[in-house]
Amino acid sequence: MAYHIDPRSIEQTDSRLGKGTRFTGTLKFSGSVTVSGEYEGEINAGGFLYIQEGATVKADVRAQRIIVGGTVHGNIEADDEVEMLPGCTVYGNVRSGRVRIADGVIFEGRCEMLKNSESLDIFSAPLDELRRQAIPAIEPNER
Repeated sequence: MAYHIDPRSIEQTDSRLGKGTRFTGTLKFSGSVTVSGEYEGEINAGGFLYIQEGATVKADVRAQRIIVGGTVHGNIEADDEVEMLPGCTVYGNVRSGRVRIADGVIFEGRCEMLKNSESLDIFSAPLDELRRQAIPAIEPNER
């Protein structure tokens, strides 16, 4: 299986929510976490999140980098990148600077690609600011 994100970062996650586990609530972390069981609530993290094949997440998810191999019911936002592996299912919108969707993914939602996503808060920025940062200005000599 080809990964865009280095697979060694998956193997070396700091914490794991194992198969057969069920968690509900708000998950916050700065390192890396692998979810193999079921999670419901909200995930708001500054690190790397791997949702393993067979895992089910019912949450809005925000992290630095995200790999989805299981099922997500909720919106996904990553500061750096999102990768959807073959066979995964995502029901929700995806926002990121980079997105990779493999063959065989079921994705029902919208995908927003953000330029310079780390410096832009799409929920509080005025519409003109969003347009300015998402669409580069054309220099007069390029017209």
